[in-house]
Amino acid sequence: MTTEDVLDIFRKAGAYLEGHFILTSGRRSKVFLQKARVFMHADATETLCRALAERIRQEVDGPVDYVVGPAVGGLIPAYETSRHLKVPAIWVERENGTFRLRRFEIEPGARVVIVEDIVTTGLSIRETITCMEALGARVLAAACIVDRSAGKVDVGVPLIALAQYEVASYDPADLPPELAAIPPVKPGSRSL
Repeated sequence: MTTEDVLDIFRKAGAYLEGHFILTSGRRSKVFLQKARVFMHADATETLCRALAERIRQEVDGPVDYVVGPAVGGLIPAYETSRHLKVPAIWVERENGTFRLRRFEIEPGARVVIVEDIVTTGLSIRETITCMEALGARVLAAACIVDRSAGKVDVGVPLIALAQYEVASYDPADLPPELAAIPPVKPGSRSL
């Protein structure tokens, strides 16, 4: 599956939005990929996550014990990707601002892959890695549907992206005039 194939799925689902968006990272962008509009369609989600699972199989050495998704955005792609990998899906949730594995236990040495929806700065993945490593897990890689940095972000482990699509993002204090003229909206889930 190519980046254009992935973007076509987003476009067909009405999930490729243009305007002035406040990203989860706090940065601003003219484009927002509203993955919730894709994930509401089981067939589109299955297509993307089956392809992501295949990439994980190709790039990760050895077995995977768990797929871990950071809540909220990683829940659906982690679950669907784990289904194709035939391993359990678990997730981390924010508790007092820090990711915790609240509903599950893992064995020390468990081999995990983190699956996220869209990566811009990689913060959620890095926070998930910190949580998993504190529990004794071995984080083999992270994977995502779309890497908005087009391979530039460093999450601390190999990052497997179904699509690499660089979208310019801006510091809120340094917006281009055409973006500053549009009222911003914040569609992300970081504050949940």
